[in-house]
Amino acid sequence: MTNSDVVEATIKFVKKSLIGSEGGHDWFHIQRVYKNAMLIAKEEEVDPFIVALGALLHDIADSKFHKGDETVGPRMARNFLSTLDVATDTIDHVVKIIENISFKGGNTQKKFSSSEMNVVQDADRLDAIGAIGIARCFNYGGFKNRIIYDPDVIPNLHMSKEEYKNAKAPTINHFYEKLLLVKDLMNTQTGKRLAENRHLFMEDFLKQFYQEWNGTV
Repeated sequence: MTNSDVVEATIKFVKKSLIGSEGGHDWFHIQRVYKNAMLIAKEEEVDPFIVALGALLHDIADSKFHKGDETVGPRMARNFLSTLDVATDTIDHVVKIIENISFKGGNTQKKFSSSEMNVVQDADRLDAIGAIGIARCFNYGGFKNRIIYDPDVIPNLHMSKEEYKNAKAPTINHFYEKLLLVKDLMNTQTGKRLAENRHLFMEDFLKQFYQEWNGTV
């Protein structure tokens, strides 16, 4: 199979695998991350094939929906790519991207890094901020039946990985615990540039949110 054939087969596999997924982690999330990744890859010295596969498979089985098991996604990706006779080193690289891409509270040290991972991670992080990020944040909060906001529940900015995974705080807290931190965590120059406007949009949203909450507008 050509690289193009592998990418097309991967798209079909991911679409089928994510039928019925939560709205913030469905095929459309993957599609947006894939487009973001391909856009960033144009300005970086990377292997676009690895970037494409990493973006398409990065959330094939998010641990949040598999009882916290972080091995399911990498295993599914490896098993699938093996059926397409993809080179072993390419599969290994893609799997390492999947294993290390997650935010995990922001306090976890990377165990793997590559230019391709930097691109995919930036693409995924872009989809966590801005208008789309806000929509995904509240969609997931509703999915988990979390309250929107409680002024008495203060955001925890120093969570461990386990605390982050098990957090049940109001949805607004997630802006401070992750979304507003993303801009300064971007790896590539393109990612940093694209994150700027999305970050400002979130700040404007929060300003309006608090004004409406307090009845001042």
